[in-house]
Amino acid sequence: MKITYKVIGMHCNACVSKVQNVLQTFATAAVTLNPPQVILTGDSIPALNLLNQALQKIGSYSLTELTSSGKTDTVEEKSWFQTYLPLLLIVGVIAAASFRSAVNSSDWMINFMAGFFIVFAVFKLFDLKGFQDAYTTYDLIAKHYPKYALVYPFIELTLGFAFLFRYQITFTLYATIAVMSVGSLGVIQALRNKQAIRCACLGTSLNLPMSTVTLVEDLLMVLMSAAMLLA
Repeated sequence: MKITYKVIGMHCNACVSKVQNVLQTFATAAVTLNPPQVILTGDSIPALNLLNQALQKIGSYSLTELTSSGKTDTVEEKSWFQTYLPLLLIVGVIAAASFRSAVNSSDWMINFMAGFFIVFAVFKLFDLKGFQDAYTTYDLIAKHYPKYALVYPFIELTLGFAFLFRYQITFTLYATIAVMSVGSLGVIQALRNKQAIRCACLGTSLNLPMSTVTLVEDLLMVLMSAAMLLA
């Protein structure tokens, strides 16, 4: 018997391992992240509700049945624009709102960075543990010190409010360059290794794949900070 299920709730390779470890106790399990599915093979496979009960003990994971045969399921591919539309809308709204009280380009950049860090940090805080699982798959520091991933959203939040209230701007700009440069290196490494992982820039609220878009976000913060320091 072979049954293919769609897996809901996975966002990184760590999730794949956790889901596979649980389902492997019931049958031979082949779990993939892209597409997010599992193929269970065995003489006797438990009912779907029993499998979901087991998964709920390890996190917010669930299965929905796709097929009950050996046929390969096709997953509708989204275009680049469809995939990143939510992110583009969020960044676009922040950029537009930043013009409201800006008197010059530097003022706009400070407003933008304030909005960017605050909004992106809040998205991460919605599911801090999920963000940690995703972030530790590619960030250079979080890989070795997982607790850094739990602190990182608060670092972004602090930077955001520092920009918002114009507090110690020079120090905040240097701190931004340091934090985002390290983040960029992790993204570059993940892209070079062609890792199929989820981007953690907006936590687990949106299912965005790691791509050059993630790198552009980090480098944009670095370039803006550098431009203001050199101005």
